[in-house]
Amino acid sequence: MFHIKFNIKMYSLVFFGLALCAVVSGQEFDCPEKSGFYPDPYQCDLYYKCSKGQSEAKLCPDGLVFSDENPNKERCDIPSNVDCGDRKELQEPKPSKGCPRQNGYFKHPDPQACDKFYYCSDGVPNEHPCPPGLYFNEDTSNCDWKDAVNRRCDQITKDVLDDGFSCPDGEVQGPNGRALPHPTFPHPEDCQKFYICRNGVQPQKGSCPSGKVYNEDTFMCDEPEKVPGCENYYEGQSLDKNKLPKKA
Repeated sequence: MFHIKFNIKMYSLVFFGLALCAVVSGQEFDCPEKSGFYPDPYQCDLYYKCSKGQSEAKLCPDGLVFSDENPNKERCDIPSNVDCGDRKELQEPKPSKGCPRQNGYFKHPDPQACDKFYYCSDGVPNEHPCPPGLYFNEDTSNCDWKDAVNRRCDQITKDVLDDGFSCPDGEVQGPNGRALPHPTFPHPEDCQKFYICRNGVQPQKGSCPSGKVYNEDTFMCDEPEKVPGCENYYEGQSLDKNKLPKKA
């Protein structure tokens, strides 16, 4: 199976000084000579603004941690974007309904809704789906393949079309022996119609152009005489010439 990652960080949970922080008192920090923003050696969401040798302790918003890549920038980000190293401690969480912390990306509270996640901003949860076939990985704040996600997701409800079709489990091998990323399947009653499974899991209906039928051996639309059982599909039908494929 092809490895695909969908980066859900497009929702951009990076804070550049927007209500960045509550001032923290009672902290001692020896500032370097150069003014700037420096991390606390023990707590990842605590940092210091240094100016002329004087320090001012600050906290990132709950759920975010301080990015110490550039002392000239005051930046808090989601934990999966920051290497905290030995800075293991964090402020006490301020949970709200659906949000373990006030800000960040979190797994859905329904243990079987692995293909959904919550994006929390100031304690307000917003539900988002992963792309078809991908599940939320809370370690990376990304949507990823099931085998990369450390959660039990065996009972996720499949999408079902109005005629009852849902995508079968497992990979489908193409004519070249490789797994098809978007496999197709024949319609049980209509030679012209077929089904497409986007990313192997999201079903949708498909139809061959007039004069063609679906060939499950090649996974393509083909001449009726080349598909056993569909040779006479168009017999007695008036074909729309405007929809017929043009001859080369």
